[in-house]
Amino acid sequence: MSPATTGTFLLTVYTIFSKVHSDRNVYPSAGVLFVHVLEREYFKGEFPPYPKPGEISNDPITFNTNLMGYPDRPGWLRYIQRTPYSDGVLYGSPTAENVGKPTIIEITAYNRRTFETARHNLIINIMSAEDFPLPYQAEFFIKNMNVEEMLASEVLGDFLGAVKNVWQPERLNAINITSALDRGGRVPLPINDMKEGVYVMVGADVPFSSCLREVENPQNQLRCSQEMEPVITCDKKFRTQFYIDWCKISLVDKTKQVSTYQEVIRGEGILPDGGEYKPPSDSLKSRDYYTDFLITLAVPSAVALVLFLILAYIMCCRREGVEKRNMQTPDIQLVHHSAIQKSTKELRDMSKNREIAWPLSTLPVFHPVTGEIMPPLHADNYESTNMPLMQTQHKMKKIKEFFKATVSYILYPRVLVKC
Repeated sequence: MSPATTGTFLLTVYTIFSKVHSDRNVYPSAGVLFVHVLEREYFKGEFPPYPKPGEISNDPITFNTNLMGYPDRPGWLRYIQRTPYSDGVLYGSPTAENVGKPTIIEITAYNRRTFETARHNLIINIMSAEDFPLPYQAEFFIKNMNVEEMLASEVLGDFLGAVKNVWQPERLNAINITSALDRGGRVPLPINDMKEGVYVMVGADVPFSSCLREVENPQNQLRCSQEMEPVITCDKKFRTQFYIDWCKISLVDKTKQVSTYQEVIRGEGILPDGGEYKPPSDSLKSRDYYTDFLITLAVPSAVALVLFLILAYIMCCRREGVEKRNMQTPDIQLVHHSAIQKSTKELRDMSKNREIAWPLSTLPVFHPVTGEIMPPLHADNYESTNMPLMQTQHKMKKIKEFFKATVSYILYPRVLVKC
């Protein structure tokens, strides 16, 4: 790394836990990238059994970070740890609102093998920057990097060195780093060593160079709209290590930003200013809600009771009964109904006795000479349709007579009764 790059990189705050078992104080500047590495090696000595000198242990360790007294970290501070076997990293860009206010971060380490825990505090004292914010800011999208890879001091220093060679500023700071997943990007497929991508915002004190302005010309804008890579002359200075998506570069000139504050013109839809809210005094008179309670319950209950009584009278006191129904029904209709019921019952009884006794001629007999038992004339699967003709005609005659009697009884019940 060149001396110029080293000098530029010193503006980014990096801290690592020391071996001293006490609270750690760091002093980042507002508007400058803050990176704090949580080393697993430091916390390995906190968990029993304590390793001996020269002994190597590789227990899985994870970290939990939160603002003291709160369940989460401040909004500007992020945390990442890919696996329990890698170091954790706290990073973010402190805001000017927290200048002069110590921010205490509780760091809890968990040993996933022994389930032991260790806790330390990180005290962040945010300092005010002399030239905060820098007037010219550029945000780059690097496609071949993950956020934890970009947070490494060597990688970030190389990127700032490449930007300084293209931009040529006197002051160059890394303002913020954001993972593409935090901007709505998709998780890449685990093939061909694909990366998530990372957004890196840098600030400088001089206007943008002509190389950075090339992405704004109409030809490159057209190529970006067609999802083609624009032609940037200084891309080769980054291509050796960083693949930049020039269509996603963002150039912000703070000197040309106009205040967006507009005076509110009151009109339709805007209520007049009513002043401060004045709550009611404590000397309010107590109100008796007993009468309201009775009215609320009594009226619906009375209506429900009246409806219940009316329904009970209709269902219980207005029933005619079977005897009254039979008295109002004509005799001829009752006789017809009774005759139909009797006939139906007889037909059902006859349908249950459909098995017919076998004729005597089909029963087994003895041979007159040998004395052996002779087989029946018909097999077991003998059907009634194969019965002798005389017996079939006799049964059919009985059935016809029964049906004639039934029909006559139904059609002429009064005559039969008199007879």
